[in-house]
Parts: sequence; C-alpha cells; structure tokens
Amino acid sequence: MTILPLTLSDVQFRSPKGMPLIKDMNLEFTSGPRTMIIGPNGAGKSLLLRLCHGLIQPCGGSIEWAEAKAGRKQALVFQRPVMLRRTAAANIDYALALNKVAKSGRAAIIDEVLANTGLRRSANTPARVLSFGEQQRLAIARAWALKPQVLFLDEPTASLDPSATHQIEDLVNAIHAQGTKIIMTTHDLGQAKRLGDEVLFLHRGRLLEQAPAAQFFDQPQNDLAQAFVKGELLWWNRGEGPRTNPKHSR
Repeated sequence: MTILPLTLSDVQFRSPKGMPLIKDMNLEFTSGPRTMIIGPNGAGKSLLLRLCHGLIQPCGGSIEWAEAKAGRKQALVFQRPVMLRRTAAANIDYALALNKVAKSGRAAIIDEVLANTGLRRSANTPARVLSFGEQQRLAIARAWALKPQVLFLDEPTASLDPSATHQIEDLVNAIHAQGTKIIMTTHDLGQAKRLGDEVLFLHRGRLLEQAPAAQFFDQPQNDLAQAFVKGELLWWNRGEGPRTNPKHSR
C-alpha cells in the first residue's frame, strides 16, 4: 500500500519566539514526479522537509499521509550527513537494524547499496574519514537500503564540486527509476531543471507557485518567482508587506 499522497492543510510553524516561519501551507505530494523545492535562503525549504518527515510538529494545521504508519516507508537525507563512529557498512547495518530488517538479509542489502553508490571499496573504512562527497553518498546509501517509498533530500549537493554533484544526481535518478518519490530542496536552478518534474517555489514560509518544471522555468506566474529565476536578489524588511502574488500555477 502506498503512503502517498502526503497532504498538508493550513500548516503553520513558528520559532520559539513566535516568529512565523511556515505560513498557511497547503499542498499535496503525489506519486511519480520528482519534486524540486526552491527559493531564497530563509524561505522555509528545510523546515518544510523536516515537517513532512515528522522531525518537528506543526504549530497549526495538519500533515497527513495516506497510510497512518508511514514512518518507516520514508527517509530524509540531510544537507550535512550525520555519520556514526563506525565503518561505512556498519552505518548502513545500524539503520537496517533500527528498521527491524532481519540480520540474515542485511549483508546482501549492504553490499548492493554500497555497489550502487560506488562505495563498495570503502565498506570497512570508518565513515567519518570519508570525503564529504563520499559521506553524502553513504547517507543516500543508508536511506536507499531501507527501500523508502518517499525520499526527502535537503540540499544534497551543497558545497560539492561538479564531479561529486554529478554522482549524487545520478543516484537521485536511479532511486527515482526504482519507483521512489523524490522530494528535494536545492539552491541550484540548473539542478532543479535537470532533475525536476515539478517545482515548488517558496518565499518567506509561503508556497507562492507550484507548477511543472518546464512551465515554471519558461514562464513563472508569480512576480517573486520571475525575479528569482532571473537571478535577482529577494529580500524584505520587517514591518513591510511582502511583494507576492497569491496565484499558484497548479
């Protein structure tokens, strides 16, 4: 049974000091298209992933999966991967054990995902001595081993060189090809064009536009989205109203 769609209804999230960071978020993630979430720094992209994944709870509204027990069928890879003080293979084994995968079947799964991510030779290397790009691939391997129906990726290629970025993008496409729903944040418009089937544009915690990727990059409907695609800087001053267009392209 699929855990999708994932539906957000009037979702709100505030900082401990009461500052609104996610505002009246209404959207639905469905099976199939690779979803790229873009927007300037502070738009709420990472917060949105953490809310969807269940790491934090909304201050208002609801987040509902089609299946109630969706936790073990979806995974999140952080921008800066957290590596345990053990080997690459043991990092994956630990994740499998937490998800109650039988010990007898773990070795084959570990070998498969290490091979798929180009890390088989590093199986017995301490994870924390791997390069940053290798650690990011290991984090993806660790998530992939769980065979998630939905994979959230938070800026997985930030600070990586073009070669390492290309490797990560190939992995994203391979995981998508196996039927996993990809929901990914990125600051790189070129990457969003390469990987995205649909685009969500966020600004100041609001969803301002949702559209097929080709349509969005050809002719965004929101004025802030138009400026962002052109490479213009977006900013706002406290106390001043945001320059927004309420229309979304669906």
